[in-house]
Amino acid sequence: MILPWLLPLLLWAAAARCLSEQKPLQPPPISPPSNPKNLEGPRKLHGRFLHITDFHLDRFYSRFSSTDSDDACHWGEGDAGIFGAERSDCDSPITLINATFQWINDNIKDSIDFVVWTGDSARHDNDELIPRTEEQVIGLNEMMVHKFVEVFGKDDNINDTDPTNDFTIPIVPNFGNNDILPHNIFTPGPNRWTKAFSHVWRKFIPEEQRHGFERGGWFFVEVIPNKLAVLSLNTLYFFNSNTAVNGCASKSEPGYEHFEWLRIQLQFFRQRGMKAILEGHVPPARTAGKQSWDETCWQKYNLWLQQYRDVIVGGLYGHMNIEHFMLHDSREIDMQLIAGEVEPAKLPRKSNGISIQSTAEYLSQLRYGWSALPTRVEPENTKVRNGVWSDMKSERRKSKHQRYLGQIGGKWGERYSATLVAASVVPNYFPAMRIFEYNITGIQESTSNMVTHLNETTSNELQELKRRKDHRGSRKHKFVRPHPPSKSQPPGPAYSPQTFSWLSYTQYFANLTTINAAFTPVRKSKKAEFIYEVEYDTKNDTIYRLPDLTMRSYIELAARIGKYKPKKDDTLHATGNNIEDEASAMNKKKHRKKKKKHKHRKVINKVWFTFVNRAYVGAKDEEDLHDQFGSMNEG
Repeated sequence: MILPWLLPLLLWAAAARCLSEQKPLQPPPISPPSNPKNLEGPRKLHGRFLHITDFHLDRFYSRFSSTDSDDACHWGEGDAGIFGAERSDCDSPITLINATFQWINDNIKDSIDFVVWTGDSARHDNDELIPRTEEQVIGLNEMMVHKFVEVFGKDDNINDTDPTNDFTIPIVPNFGNNDILPHNIFTPGPNRWTKAFSHVWRKFIPEEQRHGFERGGWFFVEVIPNKLAVLSLNTLYFFNSNTAVNGCASKSEPGYEHFEWLRIQLQFFRQRGMKAILEGHVPPARTAGKQSWDETCWQKYNLWLQQYRDVIVGGLYGHMNIEHFMLHDSREIDMQLIAGEVEPAKLPRKSNGISIQSTAEYLSQLRYGWSALPTRVEPENTKVRNGVWSDMKSERRKSKHQRYLGQIGGKWGERYSATLVAASVVPNYFPAMRIFEYNITGIQESTSNMVTHLNETTSNELQELKRRKDHRGSRKHKFVRPHPPSKSQPPGPAYSPQTFSWLSYTQYFANLTTINAAFTPVRKSKKAEFIYEVEYDTKNDTIYRLPDLTMRSYIELAARIGKYKPKKDDTLHATGNNIEDEASAMNKKKHRKKKKKHKHRKVINKVWFTFVNRAYVGAKDEEDLHDQFGSMNEG
């Protein structure tokens, strides 16, 4: 009989032996389930996965109540719809949650490979008459787990004692800042929330990682065994609004330990030839007016993205309710700050809420930063004779092309990395979700349904690091920079099209204005139907024109959004309250008998206008968007 404390050491010794022999890490043997009925063969992959976030279920929501902030759709009389109050600060009624999962069940359940669920399932603490309690927060999260069981639960595992074998596909949850009490405040673990959610999420967290989860709220799932993992980051340890912690530079902080855990996991994935998706709740937003993460955490994240760019496929987040993306520039990495040699500039802690006004400012600041991105320059298709360009003009264009590549980090844009932020289900605008398509060339089948390997050894290694630190006392540590990718290896899937690269996404939304109007208090209309419809699909989107979701595509899109004097095919024309694109304007001009000049005609960047319209899930009036964004610094 092997003593329990000895098992991790034996596993670690085996892994070390494999490494010394230059062999990839092998997962431990898996015992067959006790019920042969659950022994499954390969799972067919579809090359699609769901990202969904911010449900904010509110059991106190009252239909036809007041949407005023003081009433929170709990009191009074007003316009709160049956399926939610769009364009308000109210949370989600159970009718919206039920209808959303029914739509998932009827439309996409059987065509996705896994689910990324980025937190905030509980309602906000926005009603002083009904303060949240710990029991409510836990209960709301348990209800959301039950909804996933209803849609993705297995029907034939009654006698299966493994709780992580209860779903047809992997589902990876994440801590939101409203999934705890008080909101935002997450103390170093183990704490009552990591222990409580270890039980609430017992169906999702691999058994060998529960100890690590209770310590810090982080874990991962190999959604495609031995090939692709999703790492659930506890971003509350990075969050500027969490006053219980203090950044990621000091070894005494949980944020420091979290990044050590992440470093070790990414290193193991690299050694095993695996790829990884990062998921979190609070995104690493960083502009002049908004910084969601402590600067030391943001710096480490930026460095980790750069050093493990051969492993990381991308990052998916929620929290902000608006759909957008952000770029991270590796040239902003400050190694002295990361190493704790200098103190970061003290920034004011930001409030939890993000209003429409602050959102507008934030999006405009993103655009301002992108305005400095270089414009794509491609060499002309000029004949080359004996390796020499045929004329001086082509030579100059070649030089500009090389300069452009130098500015973005080479052919694959490796200077930058991207973070994608999803719109929410809670209808601050319109409820939304997103389906990604990814490259499954060569891996059309998964070896099993939901096996998760590795290694409690990494958790034990972190424990050992902490014990050594305690023995050393306050002796100053030396920061060790993670190793970059091998120069002999090709760029990772976030940069070069390959297996696991993200190909496209389809943005879905539920137009609650139309849906609520079709359901009357007495009876529903014959045309009444709750649906999520396609807002846009990047595969055939004529405005974003994304060939795929690799880094070059996002750099070029951001550069187009940032242009205050856009190219002709990226422009809209506005006269008074009318907005039209360049093609429409030219068509009308052809049919005019006399050409008339418009004194107050303004040229607007069509890509920027579309970006902000989609950020609000199309829920804001276009004229309001034009007034608010169309006049911002346009030429």
